Amino acid sequence: MNTTTKPNTAFWIIAVLAILWNIMGVYFWASEYFLMTEEMKAAMPPEQVELMNAAPSWNIVIYGIAVITGLLASVFLLMRKKIAVALFGISLLAVLIIQLYWTFAMDIVSVLGPQSLTMPLIVIALAVFEYFYSKGAARNGWIA
Repeated sequence: MNTTTKPNTAFWIIAVLAILWNIMGVYFWASEYFLMTEEMKAAMPPEQVELMNAAPSWNIVIYGIAVITGLLASVFLLMRKKIAVALFGISLLAVLIIQLYWTFAMDIVSVLGPQSLTMPLIVIALAVFEYFYSKGAARNGWIA
């Protein structure tokens, strides 16, 4: 039988912030692939639109997996369910595939400049944090 320990206040804050972060991820994914109009694309830098158009078709699926499993994992973390660890792991893997592909295969630095690395690095760092934090929460008995 699994026993759980009452998590500290930081756990609840981190779980809520993870949900908010992943809601933003789902929003940006949906905006980019389902809600973006031609007028919105016209307002963007042409280089960015060209990169978006050049992305492979599997990009939408892996990006969706990254953000949707991240959101589900965050919800399960808040519910104190151990499945959050596996879902954060899937999300992390998808994040790594997408961000590393964009960074190296699409060569965003040469197109958009070095500042274009900021967001991929933040996304990767937060995905790594979420995964290892959820593993720690399971180890501490906060989730079961």
